[in-house]
Amino acid sequence: MRRSKSVELRKLLKAVLLGSLLFLCVGVFTSCSNGDSTGAASNDAQSTTGDGVKTIGIVQIVEHPSLNTIRESFIQKLAEEGYQDGKNIKIDYQNAQGDQTNLKSICQKFARNKYDLIVAIATPSAQAAAGETKEIPVLFAACTDPVSSGLVASLDRPGANVTGTSDAVSAEKIMELAKRITPGFKTIGALYNSGEANSVSVINDLKEYASKNGMTVIEGTVTNTSEVQQVTQSLAEKADILFSPIDNTVASAMPVVAQVAKRAKKPIYVGADSMVKDGGLATYGINYQVLGEETAKMAIEILNGKNPADMPVKLMDEMDIYLNQETAAAIGITFPDDIVKEAKQIFGK
Repeated sequence: MRRSKSVELRKLLKAVLLGSLLFLCVGVFTSCSNGDSTGAASNDAQSTTGDGVKTIGIVQIVEHPSLNTIRESFIQKLAEEGYQDGKNIKIDYQNAQGDQTNLKSICQKFARNKYDLIVAIATPSAQAAAGETKEIPVLFAACTDPVSSGLVASLDRPGANVTGTSDAVSAEKIMELAKRITPGFKTIGALYNSGEANSVSVINDLKEYASKNGMTVIEGTVTNTSEVQQVTQSLAEKADILFSPIDNTVASAMPVVAQVAKRAKKPIYVGADSMVKDGGLATYGINYQVLGEETAKMAIEILNGKNPADMPVKLMDEMDIYLNQETAAAIGITFPDDIVKEAKQIFGK
């Protein structure tokens, strides 16, 4: 009996000893794991690739020629300056397909992965990115009015982690060009998405111009591309000329808009060179390739340590005339010789 108790006691001591050893091992392992985790998070904050290669997340609200031109020229300019995707930088491009929910998910992913820089093309993309991070630099491209859009405190001193390039155009100068090409108009059919802050800003300028010049603005708003054809048709029946600012919804459906305008024999003036290329009659606007290149220059400065808060929003001072000869012929218009000479580019020749 005594012997049996002695055996049981030895078994109990062994169990206690093994348990203590196991507890110590678990403690040591947990301690090591915590150390690795902290280190990984630290490295992640510097570069998501963990090897010092900077990571850039590019988010684009939708694909259309204007925005694609910006993205392509941005990446090309980076490469020319020695920042090549897959070599010394990593670019993660994501297209939201025009969906706000997608935009939010993409920007959340960029913020969660602690990318070194987020490049947001167009105002909705920039607003989504700015809403997800206050630490990662957000560089916007083609935001018409970044102050009214709530992206920066002022153009000269953005004040936080957001800055970029503006594609603000002058509604007044485009209308002055319209007067030279198609004089005598009194009503302007304004086609735009009222949900896009950049479009609203330009349309407000257009209304101010029209009021000063005894003209009337007839508004035709859309919420998605499926509405564009019908609204354009309605405006074409009521207005002397049509106008669309740099609006992502309209730009995505520009060939449809151009087709309706041609059938109605109505000139349509637009806000971007690529919208002229897609069938708009003319614009006095920005070269989006140059805008993409200027955005790339700002990106390089940020990657090299410059603080976005101290980087003024870059405005495109250089504006040019863009014409579409094919559209002009379709609606029976001949461009004045002096305008042809001034034009930066004539599409559809």
